[in-house]
Amino acid sequence: MYKLIVSIVPHDCGELLTNVAKEAGAGGGTIIMGRGTASNGIIQLLGLGDTSKDIVLILVDEPQKEKVLNSIITTCATKKAHFGVLCTVSVNNFIKAGSQMQKVDFNLNHGDENMENSYQMINVIVNKGYAEDAMDAARKAGAGGGTIIGARGTAREGDAKFFGMEIVPEKEMLMILVPSEKAESIVNAIRNLECFSQAGSGIIFCNQAMDFTLLGKK
Repeated sequence: MYKLIVSIVPHDCGELLTNVAKEAGAGGGTIIMGRGTASNGIIQLLGLGDTSKDIVLILVDEPQKEKVLNSIITTCATKKAHFGVLCTVSVNNFIKAGSQMQKVDFNLNHGDENMENSYQMINVIVNKGYAEDAMDAARKAGAGGGTIIGARGTAREGDAKFFGMEIVPEKEMLMILVPSEKAESIVNAIRNLECFSQAGSGIIFCNQAMDFTLLGKK
């Protein structure tokens, strides 16, 4: 069993986390640039502000998790309050490029997650320009804020006829971390937007997020 540690911190601070994680035994990490959307005064636990952010992804196996988490949290404790957020997501399938083919387990319900006080990471991929609309709908349904990442689709131009939809290469990915009890209403608010009425205009998927932690001074 592997865990994906997801941290969102100010831009140019991502390397601090990956360096600390490597010292604690992790193999490394991936840093993606995004921007926060949380407005001041709304659920400060996600008060990331409308500024550039580093999204840091670190994959570790279960025995490494606690040591890596504690190293990151301890290092960030010297930073300002609400420096960032951290959570973990279960990764049941992990295949390294170039490795031999292996049997993949698609059974995600292993019963090892405590549902009490849990969070959901809501991931929304939409055509460029609509992530803010999705975030506005999510806020009205109880979300505090999220992080928007620029992305691009990989569908070929010729696929448009086959799928019967317009291919828009420029995308945005919106990540929203919310308490589990709010997830359903937030997802429904986003899916009812007009920009989601056209087939192929976007997708939404959720992961259970564990070990939610505020980074920075307490």
